[in-house]
Amino acid sequence: MLTPSRVLVAPSILSASPLFFGRDIEAVEKAGADWHHVDVMDGHFVPNLTFGPPLIKELKKVSKIPLDVHIMVSNPDDVAMSYIDAGADLLVFHIEAAKDAKNLINAIRAKGVKVGVALNPATPIESVYEVAPLLDVIMLMSVNPGFGGQSFIENSVARVKALHDWLVAKQLDRKVRIEVDGGINEETGRRVVEAGASILVAGTFVYKAADQKHAINLLKTL
Repeated sequence: MLTPSRVLVAPSILSASPLFFGRDIEAVEKAGADWHHVDVMDGHFVPNLTFGPPLIKELKKVSKIPLDVHIMVSNPDDVAMSYIDAGADLLVFHIEAAKDAKNLINAIRAKGVKVGVALNPATPIESVYEVAPLLDVIMLMSVNPGFGGQSFIENSVARVKALHDWLVAKQLDRKVRIEVDGGINEETGRRVVEAGASILVAGTFVYKAADQKHAINLLKTL
């Protein structure tokens, strides 16, 4: 599932049509997507309300690629297992919301699921250092979470570089991958990949593209 040698592209279904999820996810799979990125928002941790376990359960029935489930919720310690039971292949929760991040990571991993931690743009990257050796993915948000289609926050590139340099120094860069979510297109994608990211979440850039295969290939070959 985690292949260090190449960039993985995870189109966000937040940019798909809610009336045609089955059709739209099949289209991006055929276009070469590596994962489906599922943005779960609870209306409390972030100012939007999106998907829950029932949708993930249905997506799991038809998806031919892994589900990258990003839970932007105020109580990840309480609800994480419901998303694993629904079919998440990778579960990413926010370090800012977790009561006991280390315990939650261990509980997720005990279920045989890959685990990641997300950081909002204003959260110091140092906040993830303690648990980094336990992770598969560290996700850096490059927009303020809540809504799709936002503009890329410029200091995200420096944050990716700083995190990557730290992972290299700790000899964790072959184990822990950096995922970037928000405002990703060919130009911003290139910049974060050069800084050390290897998983790109792209919603609008992929789902609204006239040629989805071309859009995905652009990101994969950065």
